[in-house]
Amino acid sequence: MTIARHKRSPELEHASVEEITDRYVARFKDRKPDWAAFEDAKIEGYKRAQHRFIGAGGSGKHGDPSVIPAENFTLSIMYVEPGQGNASHTHEIEEVFFVLKGYLDVFVEDEAGKRIDTRLGPWECICCPAGVIHGYINNSLEPVYFQVMLGRGKPEAMGYTDDELFRKREAHLTGVDGSNKPSV
Repeated sequence: MTIARHKRSPELEHASVEEITDRYVARFKDRKPDWAAFEDAKIEGYKRAQHRFIGAGGSGKHGDPSVIPAENFTLSIMYVEPGQGNASHTHEIEEVFFVLKGYLDVFVEDEAGKRIDTRLGPWECICCPAGVIHGYINNSLEPVYFQVMLGRGKPEAMGYTDDELFRKREAHLTGVDGSNKPSV
């Protein structure tokens, strides 16, 4: 006999292993790239696609039934073409960028404007602590795929350092146009 040494969460207490597998397996081929996941993604230079696997990530888009429910963290794969990136921002929790394919230039910045840029390649990562200004750009000649994890199941939407983007972030969550580019 096999014994579970830890109690299941209440919503899974009576679930079969088939039900658990159906709900907690996500395949890349089934993820739809969301080209409108973030307010800044509408701006040339910040265009990118989020493929959500676990939770909403920093986009703040909760409630997608195809996404594995998140308890304590989120996981997404980002696709970023050359010359694109994201606007500098903070989170209330830590965020990790883990490069899978390609090269990504990441940065951390202080409130005085001092910025340190670092190039990450495949199987390299950065962990951005809560409240630290950070971001990235793909300065290479090829697209980059990287994993993004946030340290909360339902994090707040990113806190852009740009005042106009920050003001627009709540409207973005309620008024997304839903347009998507073709799959990558």
